[in-house]
Amino acid sequence: MRSFVLLLLAIAASTLNVRVRAQKATIPSVGMHIKKTILVAPGHYSLPTKDTNTIQKQDGVIVIEGKNIVLDLAGVIIDGAGNIPSFAPNQFTGIAIEIKSGSSHITIKNATIKGYKIGIKADSVEALTIDNCDLSYNYRDTLKSNYEKENEDDWMSYHQNEQDEWMRYGAGIYIKNCKGATITNNTVTNGQCGLMLTSCNDALVTDNNFSFNSGIGIGLYKSSYNNINHNQLDFNVRGYHYKKYRRGQDSAAILVFEQCNHNIFAYNSATHSGDGFFLWAGQTTMDTGLGGCNDNFIYGNDFSYAPTNGVEVTFSSNLIMKNTITNCDHGVWGGYSYETDITDNIFSDNRIAIAIEHGQNINIALNNFKGDKTGIKLWSRATQPADWKYPQLKNTDSKNYYIATNSFENNSTVYDILGTDSIYLSGNTKINAAQYYKLGERIHEMDSTKENEEVGLDYAVDKRLQKVKATSIPLTNFPSGLTEMRITNWGPYNFEYPLIWLTNIDSAGHYHFEVHGNMAASWRLQSISGFTIKDNLTGVFPATFIAMPTNNLNAVPASKQIVFEYTGPDYKNVFGETKKTGSLFRYVQKP
Repeated sequence: MRSFVLLLLAIAASTLNVRVRAQKATIPSVGMHIKKTILVAPGHYSLPTKDTNTIQKQDGVIVIEGKNIVLDLAGVIIDGAGNIPSFAPNQFTGIAIEIKSGSSHITIKNATIKGYKIGIKADSVEALTIDNCDLSYNYRDTLKSNYEKENEDDWMSYHQNEQDEWMRYGAGIYIKNCKGATITNNTVTNGQCGLMLTSCNDALVTDNNFSFNSGIGIGLYKSSYNNINHNQLDFNVRGYHYKKYRRGQDSAAILVFEQCNHNIFAYNSATHSGDGFFLWAGQTTMDTGLGGCNDNFIYGNDFSYAPTNGVEVTFSSNLIMKNTITNCDHGVWGGYSYETDITDNIFSDNRIAIAIEHGQNINIALNNFKGDKTGIKLWSRATQPADWKYPQLKNTDSKNYYIATNSFENNSTVYDILGTDSIYLSGNTKINAAQYYKLGERIHEMDSTKENEEVGLDYAVDKRLQKVKATSIPLTNFPSGLTEMRITNWGPYNFEYPLIWLTNIDSAGHYHFEVHGNMAASWRLQSISGFTIKDNLTGVFPATFIAMPTNNLNAVPASKQIVFEYTGPDYKNVFGETKKTGSLFRYVQKP
């Protein structure tokens, strides 16, 4: 009987395959309206937007509307650049695919979309699935910060999004008012923002690669009960130059903004980003003293090498557990946090591992601090700004800290405390600390009587981990460290194309350069103007060399440049164009 059933199933599947093969393949076009599952012919299609409305009011080049629709775009490339050259991604406009409100059970998979402001947009769609799509090389603004200093125009702002203001930054995927979306196995790199969620609940976001973008990896606004795990969210950064400035300009691997609650963020690789994790309660909380971004579970992630904060959690209550936070300015910045647990994390080589201003009811336990200049800093201001509503509506005293069973090793200062009440220290070990206590004014009831006693602490496994299949962060293969973040005019360098990078101009006026690219390739000097090279050029990747400007006081100022010729395997340049042996790459300094 079982064999007969299997035979019937095989016949049915064969019949279905014949029908699919017999279905006429559709050629995508501008203005296409899809209301049922269709077969799309593989190919590279140039489909530039013709809509002149603002991005918030535009329709997609392709519109999907209906129920139970699967759009499989395997072998399809949708390109929106049109007459806009690839080297001007700040001019990309439009939305490639839009899923209309009221649609349900929509699946988009295997798409390659580039050259748009937004790759895929969905509003008020139930049971949306976006799987295995490559939405790289879409919109990103040109950055004005340079080697010498940052430019304040590059700062991003998220405070208003009721009218989809975040869309001005572009995104690989932008979804709004969607419940139960599944976003898996997608790639968004070399753009500005990866995935942006507005008023979305119960989404599963896993196994995506949203790295090497100039703004945000994953952003949430008024979105709750989402499960965001095992994603690569590295090098989402701007506003940084090694040993020059480390501002971040509100870029982040993960952004959580305005009344986002009960989300799970687990086992994500979120390194080398402006902030690893950036959470702010929102303007509603600032104006009313109520709400916040509360009860979020931040577990097992790597937030290392943030120019600013590994984790920023403010005006809210959350659990931060088992994360790795290395070589950041602040490991955790918790201004005005309350009822927050910071448990069993690894902090190393941060300027300040944990910094909390005006915090209340905070547990700091079972953490490992190694090589941080300051382990834990707690403080408050004597007065709050008179025109600020939040402290008028809510008590903002710095008080009630339980700090227990942490280990400190090779820290310059273990505790730096000012203007804080009711601090309980118990069972914290210290090895090779230069200074245990740096205590300021307005400290009351600091109990350290059990500081040198062994205290046994443990915790139960959080039940929310049952929703997370991953048990470790994704593997990555890029170099790590603050020295490896090189921010070009178009965002972070991704180690995939040849680059001449200025690292320093010394006091003698010598220019110090690095040359990066495929280690299996080579390069040679093709031309030079305005410089004299002081070293023998090796022609290998990576390499360094020094050049000196040649100043001719009688000549009209001209651009200085060094041009190298590349020899090696094909590569994609910063704009996603395929380049071959013999291609040129250069450093240019305009007068």
